[in-house]
Amino acid sequence: MKNVAVIGGGTGLSVMLRGLKQIPGINISAIVTVADDGGSTGRIRRQFNIPAMGDIRHVMCAMAEEESIFKTLMDFRFDGEDIDIGGHNLGNLILTALTETSGSFMEAIKTFSKFLKIKGNIIPSSLQFITLYAIMEDGTIVRGESNIPKFLNKIDHVYYNEEVKATPEAIEAIKNADIIFYGIGSLYTSILPNLIVDGISEAIKNNKAKKIYFCNAMTQPGETDGFSLEDHVRAIYKHSFPEAIDIVVASNNEISEQLLQKYEDMGSTSVKVCEDTHEYDVIYRDLLDTDGGLIRHDSDKIRDVMEEIINKELG
Repeated sequence: MKNVAVIGGGTGLSVMLRGLKQIPGINISAIVTVADDGGSTGRIRRQFNIPAMGDIRHVMCAMAEEESIFKTLMDFRFDGEDIDIGGHNLGNLILTALTETSGSFMEAIKTFSKFLKIKGNIIPSSLQFITLYAIMEDGTIVRGESNIPKFLNKIDHVYYNEEVKATPEAIEAIKNADIIFYGIGSLYTSILPNLIVDGISEAIKNNKAKKIYFCNAMTQPGETDGFSLEDHVRAIYKHSFPEAIDIVVASNNEISEQLLQKYEDMGSTSVKVCEDTHEYDVIYRDLLDTDGGLIRHDSDKIRDVMEEIINKELG
């Protein structure tokens, strides 16, 4: 059984895991950020002083053994104003109740994972109540993960204003990993919040396993405006260590000019490779689904590429 660690958060990580769980002969550990402070997740974490659970919920849905009505209900959001249950996700409320009754966020995740028959392990990168900060290139400081993309400025780096310790389970999963994947997802608010948790990057560095980054196909307004593939990698290096990536997977899909213009009107452009040589390998694959007028990574295509890499690197 090969041990695979995947590091990230949000819907991008869920896309990867939805494909990865279909690959036989692997043991998956998803290491997930808990820095989200917006929406239902933000309200719950402020009221109950517990780690953010929104990304955990997304990952649970992706890693559930089967599509089911209950998994659909996990993402159900109650209508109404942001009072009482209005605006809350049912899954967030269930996780909160389990945390309150068990006395442990980690125990709540384990209990709910058994109920959903999760294929793998879901591990928060930290169990602390944390707030993500960003320093912009002009020195502006932005507080809160949900606020960072709202500033029309260029991010220099993200950080926590306190010591944030990794969960022992996250360190152990990275230590034992035969291969490590980063991504897909928001660079500064999904991937990097994990890498700046004390102990995470050190554990990755100490593991000689191959480290693979699935780069975003499109830039994200407020986070990676104008970023090339190389800029994404440099940001990861800056927040972790040089040579934190061995292979970058990039999309080679042809996207219509009409669709690209639609995204450009929303402030998003395609991520391009701008340099001729790299200290890491860059491989190009068919990764996207552009049906329905949206540019999205396809779980089945991601699965095929991950399986290709796992078989090549681990035999």
